[in-house]
Amino acid sequence: MSDQAESSHERSVINDLRLEGQFCDAVIKVKDVEFEIHRVILCKCSPYFLALFQRWSNPDKKVFAITGTSPDMMRLIIEFAYTGSVSVTAENVQELLLAADQLNVMDVVRTCCDFLGEQLRAENCIGIFRLTDVVFSAELQHRAYRYMVDHFEEVAHHEEFLQLPLQQLIDILDRDDLYVRNESVAFEAVLRWIDHVPEERKAHVLVLLSKVRLALMSMDYMWLKVLSNELVNTNTECLTMVRNALEAISHIRTSRPYVAHLSNPLARPRLPNSILLAIGGWSSNNPTNGIEAYDIRADYWINVTNNCERPRASHGTAVLNGSLYCIGGFDREEHFNSVRKFDLSNRIWHEAASMCHRRCYVSVTVLGECIYALGGFDGCTRLSTAERYRPEANQWSLIAPMQEHRSDASSTTLHNKVYICGGFNGNECLQTAECYIPEANQWTMIGLMNSRRSGIGIVAYAGHVYAVGGFDGTNRLCSAEAYNPVNNSWHTVSPMLTPRTHFGIEVLEDRLFVVGGFNGFTTSDNVECYNATTDEWTEACDMDILRSALSCCVVSGLPNIAEYVVPRDALPFLNKDANSDEHS
Repeated sequence: MSDQAESSHERSVINDLRLEGQFCDAVIKVKDVEFEIHRVILCKCSPYFLALFQRWSNPDKKVFAITGTSPDMMRLIIEFAYTGSVSVTAENVQELLLAADQLNVMDVVRTCCDFLGEQLRAENCIGIFRLTDVVFSAELQHRAYRYMVDHFEEVAHHEEFLQLPLQQLIDILDRDDLYVRNESVAFEAVLRWIDHVPEERKAHVLVLLSKVRLALMSMDYMWLKVLSNELVNTNTECLTMVRNALEAISHIRTSRPYVAHLSNPLARPRLPNSILLAIGGWSSNNPTNGIEAYDIRADYWINVTNNCERPRASHGTAVLNGSLYCIGGFDREEHFNSVRKFDLSNRIWHEAASMCHRRCYVSVTVLGECIYALGGFDGCTRLSTAERYRPEANQWSLIAPMQEHRSDASSTTLHNKVYICGGFNGNECLQTAECYIPEANQWTMIGLMNSRRSGIGIVAYAGHVYAVGGFDGTNRLCSAEAYNPVNNSWHTVSPMLTPRTHFGIEVLEDRLFVVGGFNGFTTSDNVECYNATTDEWTEACDMDILRSALSCCVVSGLPNIAEYVVPRDALPFLNKDANSDEHS
């Protein structure tokens, strides 16, 4: 019998003795319910019981009354002392946590805290956070607070938010890493909180408004929503603050580029939850190892290059389980089958398993726990082969080949399918597209795109597959179209502002970004983004590096996100899209 099995058997025997009332030497009484127990068993699970039996009572005492908890909770704790396990449910967790904390049964406290940590939701995170004031758990407190900060837009709409103490609301609104895509969310949360108890809370409007980054809103929103609010326009100090914010907005809109240092806290961009990385590519007729990170809050790119890494272009990138993979590509001398893995916490590259085939102009995407590398060019042939990588095994394996030979294509995933569109087969630019179902290991052709597109970018966005730009055999394209998988058809959407091929494409905060590429005349540093709701393209900040044949990816939730964004404490005035914070 193993040690674990023997221990379990012993626990079972001793628990049976308790249930039969044999050899018990004390009684725990809670209200009118009595529990026969063995003192030594309870002493093992908590210093509270050791003190109760040894120091707080005389040796002859047999019955111990415990107040402050219920018979049901005491039953669970006694069962834990004998069996080593406890049943924690959504219904009993709070009462059990309080009882375990009172009785200093720390294993049960930790179990309850772990359970609550897994149950964090927008509607309960504030209550759980405040519970840690009563039962202190540094880990649970941190998790609950982070949930509040990271999901503020949802949290602010729930009942618990209205019970948040003033100082905690001030602290949250003051954080650079508070996640609000539009600063209007913070302003409206303040109004909602005040309106819950207006007579008591309206006196706090100035201090709360000072924590809202008013100058990050649009001019229209400030005039229509902020200045028209009675709490604001009847408070002289609030009006002064709003006028200062309006002046800052005017300066931001009319002074490009900005060189003054940002000292106004009302215009200090918050930290993004996600960053867009632009990796490698061709620059100045040579491959580059340059990596730039896009800070969407500041609308600015910063260089995060590791100069020890080998340059490559026409590669693919993927993010899986917190790691960035750079796959295949070309450096003018070699067509790679190699794969490099980037540790985003220390910016160090590591080698991963090589692909089965050399692939430049490769299409890469992620589905589930696998990275897919599709088609490409091996130096001789345009490929139809496809393979996938499992990180836990650090191994690539071939899957069914595509129906077309494709390099210079692009791929994405939508509704548990892999899509690949366009490309070049060695003879012509392709109009075809196909999808892969992993369960069947089968590729199926889907509806033809409206245009032939090689050097295309595709991405899943707003429930569709968007195909953007490319080369049709004659022209570099600025046109874009979207595939609806429900009816297997493509429809035209607004064209980009600039034609381009071999660019990066990603979705960041519900906008589709296209990055760099070749416009038919020169390699580009130009960036623009598309909003499906308005069907409009707008310019974003240009990269510092001119490049095409690059690859882009989005990374979320980095604990060291501050290393990939503009430093907030030495922040230049940076361009903000005046409409990005407009809220209807």
